[in-house]
Amino acid sequence: MTSPANLVAPHSGETSDWDRDAALCTARLLLEIKAINFRPEEPYTLTSGWKSPVYIDCRRIIFFPRARAKIMELGVEKIGRHVGYESIDAVVGGETAGIPFAAWMADRMMLPMAYVRKKPKGFGRNAQIEGDVPENMRTLLVEDLTTDGASKVAFANALRNAGALINHAFVIFYYGVFPGAHQSLTNMNISLHALCTWWDVLEACSTRPYFSEEAAAEVRRFLENPAAWSARHGGVGSLEEAAAFKANKDKPV
Repeated sequence: MTSPANLVAPHSGETSDWDRDAALCTARLLLEIKAINFRPEEPYTLTSGWKSPVYIDCRRIIFFPRARAKIMELGVEKIGRHVGYESIDAVVGGETAGIPFAAWMADRMMLPMAYVRKKPKGFGRNAQIEGDVPENMRTLLVEDLTTDGASKVAFANALRNAGALINHAFVIFYYGVFPGAHQSLTNMNISLHALCTWWDVLEACSTRPYFSEEAAAEVRRFLENPAAWSARHGGVGSLEEAAAFKANKDKPV
């Protein structure tokens, strides 16, 4: 069994008292605005093909000014603590969910902001990066969440191909359970900085009954072995299957 302690932080060095407090604060805010959904009886299919009894809709954050202000404050503080206050030159959001969060963080950090498309738009300038290309600039990639890290890799490759210097990515939420997510970014020399994970959500739920005990128990079973849980419920069960699922989904019709 994988212990929660091994799944709390995206990578070592982000488990200070401040990080734990920030993680629980973020989890409680997400629960309060109903961005967290538990549905073990009818699992969600994630974009990478994994089946999950839990789903997070970070897009809801944009509708709640006080919650989003606090989450953005925590995000900027986390980057300052773990990357440095003068170690980032530009912020780039990933299409589409990362764009508003990148804009708010860039504003707080007083930095240029751009966004990167999943693929070149195919007309006009055929641009994949909008705003301006942060060439030779130390760039922070921002998205709302990550499951297996695939979209972060694609966005980072696009930015590097355009000349950006990228070694850090930020997300509000990191599933923290699917195999290979951390390693795929580590292989690219990219550190992932996330405010909270599903383990933080369960900890927040332990002090207030946001969901039934039965639902929480099923979520724990999923977190202890997500690949097996996914395969058992009709989803992909390995990184190879997830890659094949995404490749098939992205094929032109």
